[in-house]
Amino acid sequence: MKRVRVTLDPHEAARPPVYERLTGGNALDSVRIENWNVATPPTAFLLRLAGDYEAFAATLASDEAVDDYELFPLADRACHCYLTGRVGPAARALFENFTRGSLLTVPPVECHDDGSSTFTIVGADADVQAAVDGAPEGTSVTVERVGGTRVAPDGAVGRLSARQREAVAAAVALGYYDGERSATCEAVAEELGCATATAAEHLRKAEAKLARAALSEVDPDP
Repeated sequence: MKRVRVTLDPHEAARPPVYERLTGGNALDSVRIENWNVATPPTAFLLRLAGDYEAFAATLASDEAVDDYELFPLADRACHCYLTGRVGPAARALFENFTRGSLLTVPPVECHDDGSSTFTIVGADADVQAAVDGAPEGTSVTVERVGGTRVAPDGAVGRLSARQREAVAAAVALGYYDGERSATCEAVAEELGCATATAAEHLRKAEAKLARAALSEVDPDP
């Protein structure tokens, strides 16, 4: 039996249309898929959203790919969202690839603003390897970790996208978080090779995820 944590970066056709709305805007700080049912259409998801979820709900109402949704508030800026919608053949093939044979996908699936997602799969060694090797063409699979003593994500850092981890690492190395702020967001952006606004957004979302992860260890269900 093997436990593997992977980051999946699918090609555009394999992303459900609503995924772009979930991760591509500024309303939400973090998105986690906590449960799902892809057995028969329409596909159903239970999401945990952090951020301005009421503003995000307006985009769901206008999305032709969303059949129905309902929000279940947890706090001012946190909710569960149950939604059903349609996904294309490429997205369904991607789901099925990671549920083949003995495999189980362990929730939550951490959704990142670059379109990728990180999750853990457990199962027989041969089935895990077949899923990693059998990802649809154009989909990148990065193995983040193999083995470990826990099935759930190992700590808060596991909730960050690769780009968010890179941004935080650059900020720490440059002294961005030092008491006197010896580095600016512009310096972080230069280190990352991106626009200042992009670096600031990576840092903001990373900081929000880290703060929520820290609080969830004290109160896992606010």
